[in-house]
Amino acid sequence: MPRVGVLSLQGDYACHRSSIEALGATAVRVVLPEHLSGLDALVMPGGESTTMLRLMESNGLREPLMQFVRARPVLGTCAGVILLGQEADRLPHPPLGVLDVSVERNAYGRQIDSFTAEVESPVVGGGYHGVFIRAPRIRRVGSRVEVVATLRDPAGPESTVVGVRQGRIVGLSFHPELTTDLRFHRWFLETVAGLELPSADPSLAQVTHAPDTETP
Repeated sequence: MPRVGVLSLQGDYACHRSSIEALGATAVRVVLPEHLSGLDALVMPGGESTTMLRLMESNGLREPLMQFVRARPVLGTCAGVILLGQEADRLPHPPLGVLDVSVERNAYGRQIDSFTAEVESPVVGGGYHGVFIRAPRIRRVGSRVEVVATLRDPAGPESTVVGVRQGRIVGLSFHPELTTDLRFHRWFLETVAGLELPSADPSLAQVTHAPDTETP
């Protein structure tokens, strides 16, 4: 059975674990460096990127995480895409820098400005109900980065990039773990990570709305 780690320093990691287990994989909490051993893939959840970076430094997790994300499949959602990107504003430590994007933190506003919207993503078959909570905006996308999800601007014909893939690394501005729709997790585990998932009962996904508290 595939073993998928979920960075569990802070944020909405419990919902990711529910989604992973609903797909039949084993979800493993990652708090210390030794928890990365034997994992097939890793999810970096939403939360406070500032707090997560500080905790990585204090518990010696930054360098082991850096080695892992350079070699293995990783999905970053909301704050996770900030941690994986090359550039972001107002961070206490540099991000891991393995995803060639620049990210603006909390670009859609504060907690009260959180919203849901239809995301267009051909990699999961079209429309997807995106949950955006103090979401980061992907401002720059490198030439080797594939856009996998967009959000249409309600004021015009333009679209905003809200999902990217660079090889085995995926970054999403929204929260697929806060819905019962498992298509993004399945796509990441099967297509991006190349893992073989056992049969699973999707009704096992016990999704709760854990607060995402990305800081301004």
